[in-house]
Amino acid sequence: MLFNFEDINLQALEEKIRAEERLSFDDGVVLWNSFDLLGVGYLANIVRERIHGNDTYFIHNRHINHTNVCVNTCQFCAFGVKEGDPTAYTKTLDEIFSDAELYKSGRVSEFHIVGGLHPDLPFQYYLDMISGLKSRFPGVHIQAFTAVELQYLSQLAKKSLEKTLIELHNAGLGSIPGGGAEIFAKRVRRKICSEKTNAEEWLDVHRTVHSVGMKSNATMLYGHVENAEDRTDHLIRLRELQDKTNGFLTFIPLAFHPENTNLSHLNTTPGQLDLRALAVSRLMLDNFPHVKAFWIMITPSIAQMSLCFGTNDMDGTVVEEKIIHAAGGVTGQIFHKNVIADMIIEAGRTPMERDTLYEETCNYVV
Repeated sequence: MLFNFEDINLQALEEKIRAEERLSFDDGVVLWNSFDLLGVGYLANIVRERIHGNDTYFIHNRHINHTNVCVNTCQFCAFGVKEGDPTAYTKTLDEIFSDAELYKSGRVSEFHIVGGLHPDLPFQYYLDMISGLKSRFPGVHIQAFTAVELQYLSQLAKKSLEKTLIELHNAGLGSIPGGGAEIFAKRVRRKICSEKTNAEEWLDVHRTVHSVGMKSNATMLYGHVENAEDRTDHLIRLRELQDKTNGFLTFIPLAFHPENTNLSHLNTTPGQLDLRALAVSRLMLDNFPHVKAFWIMITPSIAQMSLCFGTNDMDGTVVEEKIIHAAGGVTGQIFHKNVIADMIIEAGRTPMERDTLYEETCNYVV
């Protein structure tokens, strides 16, 4: 049955998508600006079902945010604070190991670790954190440290990025999360994160991660001061690196949460933009295996709807996420596996529990 596009511009894109032709920069801008949201979602669903059918993945994971003390002052961030701030915290290694032990009976399969750039913690703290978790939980995959953190850790270690990564990998680091990318456009980065690792450096960190044999994810922060052209440029630059390294597993669009940030005058992202971001990402990133709906940022309901807008992953159980909640996130901090699976089934999809690298998957029976 033919789809009745409201926006005639999408008809030409359908021909390219069905022929598996790569979309151009101009095509991406058309998708971001089209008034036909359902048409954009329809196109993204073609690609989603071509790659994954009805399979929809999730993971039993646990987030660890070891410190919120950070040397940077990003305009969009409500999580990082300076030393001496009444909300500042830094967990000792024993506290981290103790927190992790609380979920041992739940057979968590991934620790997801990100935090601030602490001015005083030595490199050994991070090595001991990774090796300590790995020795206590040998079967748990450790995905830790954004590109921004890794660049900082390299400076702490006084070693090249490659040598730093190899040392962390030998300690038990398994893969890298995708945070810190924000928006690559220089104009935007000057406004929201001028102190942070720039776009070229972020891409180079991930290029190096892939060269030493580890996989990583990628992100894009949308819904602040960027425009359609900025978002399209961001996606294409990720696609170009993936062409060279094939090291990215999953792309996660991240909705901006303005509360308690220096950009609090901005509005939260509307649901239509959340759905569009996921759909356009699926269409532009033709060489990325997976597109994830991070339910804790866009609400479980929008994440569920997005399973028909290009996404094939619902993230996981999460547990104790602090970064988004510092910026006014209103979702809960944990989803039980059966709840995620039920939502996937309600959307007409098949729930598949996975490990971090999608190497072990199984149909989840509610």
